[in-house]
Amino acid sequence: MDLGTRILELQKRTIEHREVLLTEEAAKTALVMPFLQSLGYDVFNPSEVVPEFTADVGTKKGEKVDYAICNTGKVMILIECKPSTAELNINHAAQLFRYFSVTDARLAVLTNGVNYQFYSDVEKPNKMDDKPFFTFSMDAIKPNDIKTLEKFSKASFDIDKIVQEAGNLKIQSLLRKEIEKEFAEPSEEFVRIMAARVHEGRLTPAVKENFGRMLGATIGLIIRDLVTDRLSNALNASAPPQAEEVSIDGTPEATEEGVVTTLEEISGFHIIQAIASKLVDPKRIIIRDAKSYCAILLDDNNRKTIARMHFNGITTKYIGTFSGKDEQRNLISELTQIYQYAPQIEARLRELDDTIQK
Repeated sequence: MDLGTRILELQKRTIEHREVLLTEEAAKTALVMPFLQSLGYDVFNPSEVVPEFTADVGTKKGEKVDYAICNTGKVMILIECKPSTAELNINHAAQLFRYFSVTDARLAVLTNGVNYQFYSDVEKPNKMDDKPFFTFSMDAIKPNDIKTLEKFSKASFDIDKIVQEAGNLKIQSLLRKEIEKEFAEPSEEFVRIMAARVHEGRLTPAVKENFGRMLGATIGLIIRDLVTDRLSNALNASAPPQAEEVSIDGTPEATEEGVVTTLEEISGFHIIQAIASKLVDPKRIIIRDAKSYCAILLDDNNRKTIARMHFNGITTKYIGTFSGKDEQRNLISELTQIYQYAPQIEARLRELDDTIQK
C-alpha cells in the first residue's frame, strides 16, 4: 500500500473519531502514531520512536516532548501533540523551541492529529522558526501534500534536502498568500500594470474601478479553466482507448465526448479507492467518467462497477452503491459521507471478486 493510500485511510479514521478523542493521549494513540507508521517509522521500536523524550534544557529539568524520531542515536524529528479539538498556535510549541537548540533535530512537528505544522531552522541555524514551512490538514488533503510528506518518510528522509525544501516551501507560501490577496482583491498597483497593457486611454478612477472588477473575474475564469484542462488531460492520458462502454447489466453504452472530470469526482474516487484498499490492491480500482455519472470500476472492467458518483447536479450529489444489478442512490451533502457507505462498497467488492475472504 503506497503512502497516499495509507494517508487516505488515516483520513477516514480521523473524520470518524476526532470528536471523541478529547485528550492528548487519545489523539496520540489513535491518530499520531498511525501517522508515523504510515511514514514508515516503527512506533514499537523505542530506539527509533522515543515516547516522552526528555532532555534537560537550562533551568528546565525533566520537560518532555511527546515523541522523538531517532536514527543511530541522533534525534531527527521532534513531535509535540495536543488534543484533536485544540487549535494549534505558537504557544503550544514552547518545548519544541527549547529542545530544538539542544538536540540534533532540525525538524519539528506540532500536531493535534488532524492538523500538522512542520518547522525547521530556515531563518537562523539551530533556532526553530516562528512559523511553519509546511502545514496540512487531514480534513483537506491535497495531492501536493502527499508528495511533500514522502520527503519526511523513513525511506526518503534526507535532512539537508528537507531543510533546503523548507526554504523553498516557505517562500512559496509567502508568494501564495500575496497572490491570493491580489486574486481576491486586486491592488491598485496590479490594476494599473494590467490596465496599462490593454487600455490605450487615460486611467481615470472609473476606468480603474472597472478594470479591478474585471481583473478579479478574469483570474477566476482562468483558474477554473486551467484546473479543468489539467484534470481532463491527465485522465485522458491514463485511460485506455475504448470504442464503447458497457453498463452494469452488460449492455453497451456509447462513449461520450466532452466529458470533464471534476476535482470533486477525483476526491470521491480517492475515498472509494481508500475504502477498497482494505480488500484489494488499490491499483485495481479505476475511475471512468461519463456525462451522466462517474463510475468506479474493479480491474477497469465495466461489468464490475463498484460504485457510481452522480455529482452533476447543481445542488444535489448521490453516491450509487450496488447489489447485483441494482443501484441504490444515496444522497450526500459532502464527500466525507462516502465513508458511511464503506460496508456496501466492501460487500460489492466481495461480490465482484470471489477470491476476497468473506
